[in-house]
Amino acid sequence: MNGRDSDWEENLTVEKLLQIKKYSYPKIIVKINGQLIDREHYTSTPIHDGDDVKVIHLLAGG
Repeated sequence: MNGRDSDWEENLTVEKLLQIKKYSYPKIIVKINGQLIDREHYTSTPIHDGDDVKVIHLLAGG
């Protein structure tokens, strides 16, 4: 994840990964193998062993 190896487990979903990593930021985007995952699909989108997962915390600025 984010360029670092992470432990993978059976039935891992985007939502479960965010819980495991304790990501609670209000504005997060997730990409798996370069494909943007919509927030409404976090609970149903599986993460497979070897997938390239990017979790990006968006910051407000000006």
